[in-house]
Amino acid sequence: MQEFVSRGPEPGFLRAQHPRLKALGLALATWVLIVGGSAAQQPAPAPKTAKLSQGQVAWQFLRAVLRANYTAAYARLAPEVHQAVSLERFEAAARPIWKTGQRRGQQIELYKLGVRLGAGGSSRMFYAFTFASDSAAKSPAAVLEVTFRDTTARAVLGFAQRIAPQAAPKRPRTPSGRHGSSRSR
Repeated sequence: MQEFVSRGPEPGFLRAQHPRLKALGLALATWVLIVGGSAAQQPAPAPKTAKLSQGQVAWQFLRAVLRANYTAAYARLAPEVHQAVSLERFEAAARPIWKTGQRRGQQIELYKLGVRLGAGGSSRMFYAFTFASDSAAKSPAAVLEVTFRDTTARAVLGFAQRIAPQAAPKRPRTPSGRHGSSRSR
């Protein structure tokens, strides 16, 4: 009796008969090993979180206040502010900014930044924003300021809203004297 063992095609069988098929099969097998094998063995890289600049932190802080997301804004405050101010007190202090945003719109633009010198040589970085609706005005009606401890800090130390004084409406000039007299002759 003869024993039959199937070993599959001989090594040169595909190469001799179908060279394109063998090249395609090798390319596919290589791709599966590279893509499939590396994905199964290596964990997906964690998304990189870019460190925000002070200007971005200040903008995000004010946007949260303007959206009445006081919890998110409160989370951006410096630890010493958290110790001194409760969330409820923070909400009460931030609500006027939210109200102004309801009248002027929620879009803000960077107006200026700088260093405010304090007593004893201390200085604080500040970022001032205006409402986009005031961009065409000669001077903004409201300025929103965010203060940081120094140039490296990314936690908000303070904030304020500065409202420009309302100019008294000009009264129309009344005709008087010889140039503007409205007397009939």
